[in-house]
Amino acid sequence: MTASRVRGIGFTSQRTRDRMIERLRAQGVEDETVLAAMAAVPRHLFVDEALASRAYEDTALPIGFEQTISQPVVVALMIAALRKGREGKLGKVLEIGTGCGYQAAVLAQVATEVYSIERISGLLERARANLREMRLRNLRLAYGDGANGIPEAAPFDAIILAAASPEVPTALKSQLAVGGRLIAPIVVKPGGSEQALFLLERTATGWSEQWLDPVRFVPLRVGKQ
Repeated sequence: MTASRVRGIGFTSQRTRDRMIERLRAQGVEDETVLAAMAAVPRHLFVDEALASRAYEDTALPIGFEQTISQPVVVALMIAALRKGREGKLGKVLEIGTGCGYQAAVLAQVATEVYSIERISGLLERARANLREMRLRNLRLAYGDGANGIPEAAPFDAIILAAASPEVPTALKSQLAVGGRLIAPIVVKPGGSEQALFLLERTATGWSEQWLDPVRFVPLRVGKQ
């Protein structure tokens, strides 16, 4: 990966990326650590070349395999929710749904250790290729059913889901450390289509729950392919 490709030109230039950061601020993202992480990761490297000129728009884009890269504001708000009220870096983080690798790369800027699991083998290989030249030594990718998490690496200080589910998978709740937070797009009403971000925190005595912004994600699927 050449330095010029990372820097980008025209619609992928630093100026365009700076405009994305200002737009995120206007949309309510106040965490400067998250904004710095978003600015540090070249989003145009994680989409097809034909879509690179749209990489810094506030929109989800197709990445193949009927999956999408989440819109920047959703990535920023989810990570900011995990960090809210906390100083320094997040500890060990688990991402469910590696996709093209973009959100994992952002997480690697704000956490000491990131595990990311993907169920689609072809997509995981694409993510590996996208991430290889970034040399993120604190990021580990895994192939498997995300609903099962990665029990051998648990407990996690934070868990983030990049696909919508009717409820938080039990296995993921069990892998969350006391004091840890999990954020996921959850279907608001059984059988419905409306989704919203759901923030779950494990306390010493139970669970704290909070509904956040409405969102639209692809569904969480089980198994591997």
